[in-house]
Amino acid sequence: MNRTGKATPSPTVRVSGAGRTERGERVLSSARAAADSVPVLRTGPTGISEYDPLVLATRAGRTAFFPAPDAPRAREIVADVEDGALPTDGAAAVVEHDAETTTLPVPTNGPLAVGRRRVLGPCGWVDPLDPEGCQFQSLDKDAGAIADAGLVGRGRGDASADDPVADAWRRARETDGDPVVVVNANDADDRQWADETLLAGSPMSVLDGVAAVAEYLGTTDAVIYLAETDTELREHLRRAVDAAADELPVVPRVATGPDEYRAGAPTAALEAIEGADRIEPRLQPPSPAEYGLFGRPTVIHSPRTFAQVHHALSGPESTDEDGSASATRLLTVTGDVAAPATIEVGSDARLSAVRNAVELEGSFKMACVGGVFGGVTRTLDITPTADELTAAGLGTDGVVELLNDERCPVATAGQRANFASEANSGRCVPGREGTVQLTELVRAVYRGSYDREKIRELGRVMARSSNCRIGARAPRPVLTAMDEFESSFEAHADGRCPSGTCTDKL
Repeated sequence: MNRTGKATPSPTVRVSGAGRTERGERVLSSARAAADSVPVLRTGPTGISEYDPLVLATRAGRTAFFPAPDAPRAREIVADVEDGALPTDGAAAVVEHDAETTTLPVPTNGPLAVGRRRVLGPCGWVDPLDPEGCQFQSLDKDAGAIADAGLVGRGRGDASADDPVADAWRRARETDGDPVVVVNANDADDRQWADETLLAGSPMSVLDGVAAVAEYLGTTDAVIYLAETDTELREHLRRAVDAAADELPVVPRVATGPDEYRAGAPTAALEAIEGADRIEPRLQPPSPAEYGLFGRPTVIHSPRTFAQVHHALSGPESTDEDGSASATRLLTVTGDVAAPATIEVGSDARLSAVRNAVELEGSFKMACVGGVFGGVTRTLDITPTADELTAAGLGTDGVVELLNDERCPVATAGQRANFASEANSGRCVPGREGTVQLTELVRAVYRGSYDREKIRELGRVMARSSNCRIGARAPRPVLTAMDEFESSFEAHADGRCPSGTCTDKL
């Protein structure tokens, strides 16, 4: 198929991320009402929520960026473009670029300049429902070759998280039965915005990645799995699937499951799609690649992974000099910030760079890296690779929470242990009972009893013997907080909170 992405004619006005707020919808409506001959495109989010809605005015290879304007200003911008000018007064940036570009021109500074914007490139620039804006590659390339390039799964919902996807692909292709491909986009952790950003801003790249994997497996059956409460995103994806139906060899169906944290685990997702009354992770082995949806060989990845597949298929320029196709990672930067941001960083970056994408409210005290069950750290002077994150006791789910000096590390760790005791499926003893014991041990600190060895031993047992990821990872916030803030735990046992923010937060 190997189509060339359609470049939007100039002049053009784009409104990015309009759907996230009522103000954004007003800005889009006002811009369109003011337009006569100039097209006003609705594009998906860029990932920088501080900028939503972002108005982009383009003429003759130059684009002016106007973050979060009000409706009257949007009308003025469109009027200037209609009059033959490129408005620049009040613009956050003006970028010169190839007039035929199909990815967002990147300013030299500001949050959009953080990272590389490879997979995120189309987000905020292309019409997400126009298949002609995407370079579909699935029929001209061999996904098996891409699998050999070192691509690893990304995110909590990916059955191949941090492992080479080639292993699961080959196993599914070699296992008897009709394979199926699943996009796991059900993540109830509101810290994570990367998958939603891709699905809203560049769904065609995800769909093309799905088609490539399905073609490699020799199947035409694919499912996109969402939370049942994501009604707007579900409708958006159905429109995207309909728009791309004539372009792709695989047309996924959309399925939904409970809006619960446990329902986002890969095998729990399969249970939800099958209509199980009780959503819980399955015992492994066998892996989903061997026994997945309705017992069929199943490849289940996050939207981020499928978008990386599409990007890797687009050509050798998509890989690093060593040929690695897994060189970038999407990170959502959140916590005590004015507005969260989803950025894309290379494997040679330092996590400290994420602070340039957001405005921290207060002074930096610590970060929790890896989602709700990530690891607590005082430093971000590490790379975002799975190996280094794991070695540092941090998580790889693609979330960096920046927490300020008003946060208490004991309360932060304890609240996450308590969440684990409520969110686990109850299937295994470490997940069901261990999380309760962990929570009680942290509560005991507030009552004057800090048994560090008992906490550490419980954490080791849970990590080794839990069937579910919740049970295995629940101790991580507590153990890493103890490593980084031992004196704070001791002070709480003496009846004092050094942060001055809590007496009992559990």
